[in-house]
Amino acid sequence: MRRSNGRLFWPLLVVVVVLDVVTKALAVRHLVPQRMPHEVVGDWVRMTLVYNPGAAFGLHIGDYSRWIFTVLTIGALGILARLYRTTRPGDLPRTTALALVCAGAVGNLLDRLRSAQGVIDFIDVGVGDNRWPTFNVADIAVSTGAILLAWVLWREDQALAAAALAAERAEMAPAASAPPSEPGPLPH
Repeated sequence: MRRSNGRLFWPLLVVVVVLDVVTKALAVRHLVPQRMPHEVVGDWVRMTLVYNPGAAFGLHIGDYSRWIFTVLTIGALGILARLYRTTRPGDLPRTTALALVCAGAVGNLLDRLRSAQGVIDFIDVGVGDNRWPTFNVADIAVSTGAILLAWVLWREDQALAAAALAAERAEMAPAASAPPSEPGPLPH
């Protein structure tokens, strides 16, 4: 029996988006004032409310960043939807990867649509002044899903290459293993 990918994709997407929205709401409510670190595990893990008007790692491309990244996100979601539609039923790794990337994209898109301040980030890791850019649950989902999707697509590419090589060898095999043709009459 073939399994529907929707049974995994939609619940995972909804859970991650809800978790992202809830954690961001809690951050906005409890992590005030903005940019004030709240230690969780010493200086290594802190909760620090910041707003990112740009994209990943604080990439900002001017006054229209919000709308440019909104359009780019919607375009990316369109490409991901196409990948989802071409996913074989029961392909759990690919379905999981796509759900995670889509959920993260939707979570951050909601922030861009709600506020000109940008995406709400609050997870702050590092040591002293050496900090990773502050991130959120949506960013974790996008990063994890993208790594998994890259691995899945690489495996698919490897399988296609192996199948093409096997087909090429199969085409050559009959010619190589055919019995030699009988020689014609020998000249006198």
